[in-house]
Amino acid sequence: MGQPQLSFFCELPKDELTKLFDGRFVIDDLRDLDATLCLGVLDLSEARAKVVERLNKAGVPVIAWLLLPEEDGYWFNAENYEQAAARYVTFKAWMDQYDLKWAGIGLDIEPNINDMRSLTRKEDVNPILAKTFHRFTNKQQIRKAQRAYQALIDLIHADGYEVESYQIPLIIEDRKAKATVIQRTLGLIDIDVEREVLMLYSSFFRPDGAALLWSYAPDADSIGVGSTGGGVDIEGAIDVAPLSWEEFSRDLHLCVMQGKPIHIFSLEGCVEQGFLSKLSTFAWDDPTDVPGKSMVIRAGRTGIASLLWTLERPWVILLTLASVIGLGFLFKQSEDNKGS
Repeated sequence: MGQPQLSFFCELPKDELTKLFDGRFVIDDLRDLDATLCLGVLDLSEARAKVVERLNKAGVPVIAWLLLPEEDGYWFNAENYEQAAARYVTFKAWMDQYDLKWAGIGLDIEPNINDMRSLTRKEDVNPILAKTFHRFTNKQQIRKAQRAYQALIDLIHADGYEVESYQIPLIIEDRKAKATVIQRTLGLIDIDVEREVLMLYSSFFRPDGAALLWSYAPDADSIGVGSTGGGVDIEGAIDVAPLSWEEFSRDLHLCVMQGKPIHIFSLEGCVEQGFLSKLSTFAWDDPTDVPGKSMVIRAGRTGIASLLWTLERPWVILLTLASVIGLGFLFKQSEDNKGS
């Protein structure tokens, strides 16, 4: 089978990004692995542009992973589509200013980062729950956001770029249930792109992370593996130990067994832990055990999809309840008639 197609996420502020690529070793490793870099566009600075210029000259493909300022939600969601569209316009101006070359555009679909942080603060829980309920009941918002994001994707295509999206795995259950419950609750958007990357970061789901990865991998165009370290700081919400080399190796082998490309989060984590240099001699074809709880995860997913299907169609609950009440009434009438 050999090495699959590899992509690395990189999500660093400009000064740390410049330091990471200070010298040729990281670029050489990426080139030797024939890997793509998904570079988080945290800012539109000259320093970030210079790193992209170096990668362009070295022949390393770079995906522009678009992000917003944190006050606008950071990741793209159902409520900040106007800011997302505006970001792409300013990104293009920056790109043209420095004549930067991109292999594609990445759209990261996740809940508002400020909502996630609010959930970790007691005084903000009730307002966030109220906001979530309002979002859940507003189907029109999802439809409006979907149209806006598809218009943005059409614009990106017209500019000559393919688009990949980064999604949390529960979007698959929403899709299978023909529902928008998860999307409305979390502010996610189901969009049509060339490649969908499911963020199957086993470090967040220990001890069953490998089983979750194995279960969702067939649904992914590319498998998100991680986290090896790095990323945004959400104290109390995203505060887990990075993957060890043993865990990382296991996840990579599981991806190979599924025959899928791999998106690794993150490049900086791999460099810090010494993983990047090890990948040049990694034994991709070595066997690994299929996670033991895969069937349990699959059963749980089926249950979630069934629940989402029902929540999307509350009339089913009312109809079922009415039927039960009606049958109970008929049964009681029958018993009364027998008694008389």
